[in-house]
Amino acid sequence: MAVVAPLKPLRFADVSALSALVAPPYDVISEAERASLEAKHGRNVVKLILPRGEGDAKYGNAAELFGAWRKEGALVRDEEPAFYRYDQTFAPPGGGAAVTRTGFLGLVKLVPFSERIVLPHERTLSGPKEDRLKLFRATRTNLSPGFMLYRDPQRALDQALAGGNELARFSVQAATEPSPIEHVLTKIAGKEAVAAISAHLAERSLLIADGHHRYETALHYSREIEATGATPANAEHKFFMVFFANEDDPNLLVFPTHRLVHGLASLLLDDLLGKIGDAFDVTPLPKGDGASYMRALGEAGKKAPSLVAVLKGGERAVLLSRKGSFDAAKHPTLGQRPSALRGTDVAILHAVVLEHALGISLEAQASQTNLAYLKDANDAVRRISAGEGDVLFLMNATPVAQVRAVAEEGEVMPQKATYFYPKVLTGMTIHTLDPQRIVG
Repeated sequence: MAVVAPLKPLRFADVSALSALVAPPYDVISEAERASLEAKHGRNVVKLILPRGEGDAKYGNAAELFGAWRKEGALVRDEEPAFYRYDQTFAPPGGGAAVTRTGFLGLVKLVPFSERIVLPHERTLSGPKEDRLKLFRATRTNLSPGFMLYRDPQRALDQALAGGNELARFSVQAATEPSPIEHVLTKIAGKEAVAAISAHLAERSLLIADGHHRYETALHYSREIEATGATPANAEHKFFMVFFANEDDPNLLVFPTHRLVHGLASLLLDDLLGKIGDAFDVTPLPKGDGASYMRALGEAGKKAPSLVAVLKGGERAVLLSRKGSFDAAKHPTLGQRPSALRGTDVAILHAVVLEHALGISLEAQASQTNLAYLKDANDAVRRISAGEGDVLFLMNATPVAQVRAVAEEGEVMPQKATYFYPKVLTGMTIHTLDPQRIVG
């Protein structure tokens, strides 16, 4: 099924400075963190993934800078095909013992979603794809890896991913991370290990965890190159750089993303409950903080899809637990969809509450006209208590098995349905897109 191949990447020559050269994914970097990363090192990769400049000139600036770094020897080619094991040791947000998430960097051959080899689980927006496409065209490079999951309940690949040559070990703390994270990059170049990894993933479909926009952009770019003339079957531009992780690994943690609704003309909790009371059992909650609400939500979520709604000012909060099935005529965006999707908290929230009860259209949801997405429950409750929004919806995390079930039915979930922590850094390896260079 999936064609997974080792990398022959560009890498920063000065691995001792890697902590100052890498950056989080482009789409989670604030303007303040962007400036901080630029100040860390003159060649921080943020200058390539978020280049400076007016209008489309910034993409040309990125290409010029990228070319200069290669010419100066700051970026060097590793010609030995290899996978790169990537371990991240971190304390989970909200507390708990440190865990280590292990995966590896490699390449996957680009295929359309219709082939059901690479499975998406979220909708994408045109704006980010157009931006990344312009960067692809200018630099002819895949700078940031995607993040995909494969099945391996028996942990068959653990042996192939063991050993190797450790290249770098460092700790950094991004602006969105509550504590430093240790990152370890290890080169796996043994022929038997490389062959075992490729063979294992060839028998499986891959689920996109993060990087939907990047994957679709890479596919679009590949088709553009193909339209200009014939190229080798395994040319670089036909492959996408990915961080692969075992979705059966207990250290693959998924966290919730909460929704803060704002910009509504007026909203009374009683009015909201009147519109959705047929769909939910409603339990009033005593005034509390994010942690107390999440405990109540966690218990309820063991029995049925559930949400916590906190009204503006923070004075009233209720637990909403699904009551039976939804009327397909009243809730067509959900009731007529496959059962795997109908059972997810996030789809229920978006279809039944946001769209049906509050009148927030799919277009408004996609453009975030009335929504802010928040990771920390305590911070979210503080914000609604301060009057920053109209109503806050706290969510349980969406289990990976549920995400895969939806994707395998050919469905997609609302945006921000999953929050895989921590993010995969950009700059550990860089994949060029030369149509005359061969992968493997």
